[in-house]
Amino acid sequence: MNKVIFRHSVNFLIIMALQLLVFNNIFFMGYINPYIYLMFILLLPLNKSNKNWLLLLAFATGIIMDSFQNSMGIHAFSCVLIMYLKTPILLNLIPQLKNKGQNYIEFSIHEFGIPTTIIYTCSLVFIHHFSIIFIEAFRFDILSLIVRTLASSFFTSLLIILFLLFNSKKSQK
Repeated sequence: MNKVIFRHSVNFLIIMALQLLVFNNIFFMGYINPYIYLMFILLLPLNKSNKNWLLLLAFATGIIMDSFQNSMGIHAFSCVLIMYLKTPILLNLIPQLKNKGQNYIEFSIHEFGIPTTIIYTCSLVFIHHFSIIFIEAFRFDILSLIVRTLASSFFTSLLIILFLLFNSKKSQK
C-alpha cells in the first residue's frame, strides 16, 4: 500500500508541475485551455469503501489549481464533481466491476481496454470542462459554451490518452 501511495504522490507532483509551469500558459485561439492535471484524478483508484478520502483529495487538487489561477473555487467544484461521478460512470461502462468483491480497483488501460479508457476519459474531461466554462462564463451563450467545451475537452482528452498510451507501452517493456 505504501508503494501505491508513493507512486500516486509522485504522479501528483509531476502532473501538477507540468500543469502549472507549462499547460497553464497554453491558450490556443481563445478556446483551447488544456487541464492535464485531471489525469491525476482519473488515475486514482476506485475505492468503494472509503470515497470521502478521494473526494477530499480531489478538492485539494482543485484548490491548488484555484490558488494558482485565482479562479475562486471553480476547479475545486469541478474536481469534486468528476470524482463523485467517476465511479458510476466506470461501473456503467464495465458492469463486471459491480460484481467484483474487491473494494480497491486500480485504473489500468491494460485491464479496461482502449475503447473504455477513451470513453471514460472523454466523458469525465467533458463534464469537468463544461462545469468550469459554464461557471466561469455564467451566461447562457450556448454556442460559445459548447465550442469552448468541445475544443478544450478534445485537446485535454487527446493529451491524457496519449500520455496513458505512452506510459502503458513504457511499463509493458
